[in-house]
Amino acid sequence: MAKDKTRFVCQACGAVYPKWQGRCDACGEWSTLVEEAPVPRGPGPAGKAGGGRRVEFVGLKGESAPPPRIPTGIAELDRVLGGGLVAASAVLVGGDPGIGKSTILLQAAARIAKAGRRVLYISGEEAVEQVRLRAARLGLTDSPMALAAATALRDIVASLEGESDAALVVMDSIQTVWLDALDSAPGTVAQVRACAAELIRLAKARGFAIVLVGHVTKEGTLAGPRVLEHMVDATLYFEGDRGHQFRILRAVKNRFGATDEIGVFEMTGTGLVEVANPSALFLAERRGNVSGSAVFAGIEGTRPVLVEIQALLSPSSGGSPRRQVVGWDSGRLSMLLAVLESRCGLSLGQNDVYLNIAGGLRIAEPAADLAVAAALVSAATDRPTDPDRVYFGEVGLSGEVRQVSQAEGRLREAAKLGFAAATLPRRVARGGKAPGAPDGMALTETGHLADLVAVFAEQTVKSKRSGG
Repeated sequence: MAKDKTRFVCQACGAVYPKWQGRCDACGEWSTLVEEAPVPRGPGPAGKAGGGRRVEFVGLKGESAPPPRIPTGIAELDRVLGGGLVAASAVLVGGDPGIGKSTILLQAAARIAKAGRRVLYISGEEAVEQVRLRAARLGLTDSPMALAAATALRDIVASLEGESDAALVVMDSIQTVWLDALDSAPGTVAQVRACAAELIRLAKARGFAIVLVGHVTKEGTLAGPRVLEHMVDATLYFEGDRGHQFRILRAVKNRFGATDEIGVFEMTGTGLVEVANPSALFLAERRGNVSGSAVFAGIEGTRPVLVEIQALLSPSSGGSPRRQVVGWDSGRLSMLLAVLESRCGLSLGQNDVYLNIAGGLRIAEPAADLAVAAALVSAATDRPTDPDRVYFGEVGLSGEVRQVSQAEGRLREAAKLGFAAATLPRRVARGGKAPGAPDGMALTETGHLADLVAVFAEQTVKSKRSGG
């Protein structure tokens, strides 16, 4: 039998190499390869048939009851999870340190415990007294949940095996747990993967839901939760700036619900407070008489969300103009700028361009192209957009505006917040009214980006004629 050899594992992406090298070929990170001993092999036949029991195969037809849910008592968290936690499931919650992962999980665990379920909260980063201090600040001291501080996997497993009625177990965080059978340090890929696999196996065998907390660092010095995404049933990411009060909880994987669903929270002195109407919150400080601003009617998961897109153009002082983007794809901004110059005759090449999605939300859908273009043209012509108008539509390389999905939901959300007009792709509307569009909303079809530029050019000409 061949002897197991030492291997080198990238701590950023988990790639394995037989010898050390300075740069990981898989993710491109430097100095992230760490020497690790191989994971001990479990007992069992190697390469031999037999010894197992026959697996029963069934057909595709059949009725399956939906899995029972454990409501967390936090509507925004239940929305992201698909209705609540599922028994015997594993959920991974990732995000930057200090973003609010422990806070929201402590709030959810306390509410579940108050509902009469057995909840175990295991902290590997803080002592029990520290968790109690946070609970006192959040007003959760009357919750009957059980606390423990431990990092040794054998101790944690032995304790959980003695619990027969546990409904939820929170492990904060998985980077601190270590298995003594491995020579590598806690937080490395081998330790994180082995410890998480054992905890998930135990959760599915015992029937309790387990939530694993994982930190994400830009330096890649700790094994991020991405190496665990294929092992868990749902992966949630906390987004937002620690200096900003808004937090976005986004589902990127969910076997029991919709992906790309978001929950919006506001960080306060008493913990995270859910935001039932994020559109009104994102537009609360908007000023409609400023150029370079446009309102985008977007869809996040199943929820329509209205956000303000801000653009600023300034003459470039150097040879290479800057392109600074916050909350959007910088490559897509470069594409839009090229289309505006090549297809619409708008000269923007000598300007520094700054683009910001107000409120800390990150937008990924192509439907924001038209709103971004409106903000850019508004900034270039120094003409504000209509304060009562929303924009949505995808822009192609030839400048055409393409249709997007769920136009009705976008328009209804805009009407609910008092917007009276919308600029949207052509052929969405039929006879001046889109299917399901609110009564009284004026719809402007745009087939090409040049039509949008012409609207602002016409406003500029009228202003000059009137002496404005």
